Order: sequence, then structure tokens, then C-alpha cells
Amino acid sequence: MLNQYQDILTAEDVSEILMIGMNRTYSLLNSGMIKGFRIGKKWRIPRDAVREYILCQSRLPAHS
Repeated sequence: MLNQYQDILTAEDVSEILMIGMNRTYSLLNSGMIKGFRIGKKWRIPRDAVREYILCQSRLPAHS
């Protein structure tokens, strides 16, 4: 599912992937639950950080 996205995602991409609102997305980013970085005012999130968050929330073992 995540393979259709670029290696570096936007907050909008994360919101779409997780099917959550933008406010929740920004909350997850600001809290560090999803690792990302800012360039100016825009968030950039590694695709693997979203995968890691999903696995952590699902409590499934990580697979490469």
C-alpha cells in the first residue's frame, strides 16, 4: 500500500494513508509519534516512519 507513495511524504499524504484528519496528523507529528522534519512551514515524513507507526499501533512484529 505505501509503495505507491514517494520515499518522503507530506502531511497530506500521511493524512490520506492513515485516513485521519489534518489536525490529528499534525498532532502525531508534533508529539513525535510519527517521525518527521520541517522544511520551512512544510512537514516532510519518511515513508518508513509511517510504516513504523502503523506497526507500532497494530502491535504486529516488524518485517523487512
